[in-house]
Amino acid sequence: MKKYLVEFIGTFFLAMTVGMTVIGASAGALAPVAIGSALMIMVYAGGHVSGGHYNPAVTLAVWLRGRCATKDVLPYWVAQILGALAASAVVLFLKGDTMATPTDLKTQPALLAEFLGTFALCYVVLNVATAKATAGNSNYGLAIGFTVMVMAYALGGVSGGAFNPAVATGITAMHLAKASNFWIYLLGNLGGGAVAALTFKFVNPEDK
Repeated sequence: MKKYLVEFIGTFFLAMTVGMTVIGASAGALAPVAIGSALMIMVYAGGHVSGGHYNPAVTLAVWLRGRCATKDVLPYWVAQILGALAASAVVLFLKGDTMATPTDLKTQPALLAEFLGTFALCYVVLNVATAKATAGNSNYGLAIGFTVMVMAYALGGVSGGAFNPAVATGITAMHLAKASNFWIYLLGNLGGGAVAALTFKFVNPEDK
């Protein structure tokens, strides 16, 4: 139960940071820095308890890689989604329901951007946090947080830069993304996580 609570807390603060920095553009061009930093500190804070996924796509990747028990996958997803929804409620309370105008996405570029960004994130997670060769390192949280920051700068203008189905749920509830575009995040993110896991296993066949 503790690890599910940790997943809820970590996802909550990640999604809250997204909403608080993006709505009203309060952080301006530094929003990706704040978001990547929020993920980094939450990974360091809860990684030793739950693995610090805070992202259904990461949970999928870690499960396919063989480092997450099947019985934990659905509870992790539920905790992550609930964390993002709770964050959206807090953000709307603090900021007011600004009814921001969601960006119109071009389907194919947005789908590819979400796939690539999530692939990068999951590939980094698997290599720095689950690989035998990097076991015990102290920089895994920094690498993971920086990956989100870099991908947000590189691809955020194309898709909104969720790279996380839970965050996509949160930004949809905050009116930052259209509900009709949710499938783009779901497919791109889970697809990116799955391919990252398969790639890791291909590159590291001896790392069971």
